[in-house]
Amino acid sequence: MRKGDRHEPGIGGTAATALVFGSSAAVLVVEIVALRLLAPYLGLTLETSTLVIGLALAAIAAGAWLGGRWADERNARVLLGPLLLAAGVVVAATPFVVRAAGTLAGGSFLLVAAAATIIVPGVLLSAVTPMVTKLRLSTLAETGSVVGRLSGIGTAGAILGTVLTGFVLISRVPVTWIMVGLGVLLAVGGVVTQVGSRRSATATAAVVVGLGGLGAALVPSNCDVETVYHCAVVASDADDPRGRTLVLDNLRHSFVDLDDPTRLEFAYIRALAAATESQFPSEAPLQAHHLGGGGLTLPRFLAAERPGTVSTVSEIDPGVVAVDEQRLGLRTGPDLRVRVEDARSGLRAVADDSLDLVVGDAFGGVSVPWHLTTREALLGVERVLRADGVYAANLIDHGPLGFARAEAATLATVFEHVALAATPASVAGPGGTDGAGGRRGGNLVVLASHAPIDTAAWAGRLAEREVGWEVIDGAALEAWVGDAPVLTDDYAPVDQLLTPYARTAAAAPDSKD
Repeated sequence: MRKGDRHEPGIGGTAATALVFGSSAAVLVVEIVALRLLAPYLGLTLETSTLVIGLALAAIAAGAWLGGRWADERNARVLLGPLLLAAGVVVAATPFVVRAAGTLAGGSFLLVAAAATIIVPGVLLSAVTPMVTKLRLSTLAETGSVVGRLSGIGTAGAILGTVLTGFVLISRVPVTWIMVGLGVLLAVGGVVTQVGSRRSATATAAVVVGLGGLGAALVPSNCDVETVYHCAVVASDADDPRGRTLVLDNLRHSFVDLDDPTRLEFAYIRALAAATESQFPSEAPLQAHHLGGGGLTLPRFLAAERPGTVSTVSEIDPGVVAVDEQRLGLRTGPDLRVRVEDARSGLRAVADDSLDLVVGDAFGGVSVPWHLTTREALLGVERVLRADGVYAANLIDHGPLGFARAEAATLATVFEHVALAATPASVAGPGGTDGAGGRRGGNLVVLASHAPIDTAAWAGRLAEREVGWEVIDGAALEAWVGDAPVLTDDYAPVDQLLTPYARTAAAAPDSKD
């Protein structure tokens, strides 16, 4: 085609807009939902997000390149329908493929399955824009305006797909149905777009719809509730009908006895209870704030053991709160209030010098959210604590314990006194190695305060509660911390410091305990 030559566009403007807008939106829906599907197996870590974003970008780049090449070599008008149909099949199958891969052979095929279910539809859908662009060109003189307009439409579709999924769909629709529904929409789009073999296209679409619906019915999500952030399951205790375990993304977060809030099963919860008993021995009611809710085991314990205690809980996931109320017997009131909010943002609304106790027990996947670990975040905790107030935090780490050591180092820059309790193997030396193959990592609990911490009393209460942990502070803690970095808002590589644990979580997801 020469610059002055003109011919009729191969596709109408409305159809071109719909195809480019819809296909671009679908790519971003797949990307965001993929994060939710992988979270139960890999955690909500920076590595998981990087993996999914990297695969999606690679798919978009490959699709744009292949789509342009196919547009030059083939009849683009004929290819558009099959592309959408094939993408619909893969998208509809994605939740079932990922979950099957996550449970087979210890999750050995998970990354392969995840890559395939992100890359294949991403390539197919991203090929739509260059093909539609070629079809819309009627003269070389308008190349810039056609390419620019369709590129803008595609970007607008990607934005809508991102916003719609993040703010609307995930909070209202199970991810299984999001993907099956999107697959059906893509198949219908393929039918509408297809020319020539309309009957075969319609039959193909019917197969996609039928298989998608059948799969959704026969292969459940294994979640009692799919919340905004988690796949939530409440498991009953086979040996005790009163016992309930809250499982979020295959990780056991909380144990609740429906009849006895003072029954504490998880070691880290007993360690936190021992901390409150040893640092506040008078049994007077406390003013407490909890960063993270889960099953609200500790707030319930404090309410039962110290009548008059007022606990406020910042829990970011409204679905978890609903599960607590509907399945775990949570009753809120003046002495136990739950606010759906980010824990750090919620802390800003707390008055200065107003609390006896702040408890850090928030987790996103397998790690503490990084923005709750930094010096700046801890200065916010210090602000709301009274002069003799205590910050008690539950940490998860593994292997060399790089994150736990860094968090202890960070706490020491804010508070005058810091103490740590963990398994003997974890506190034996720098990096948590006892030289004898002892278990390293898992849960660790750290206390920080401007007032002296009664470590002997804490150790005594830990022994009474049969936790089996040891307590270190002072020079022993300094030696254990070693040269660990201080975490700040400008530098907090929490996920990287936790990488050894994050790698094992997919193969053997277990518990915060």
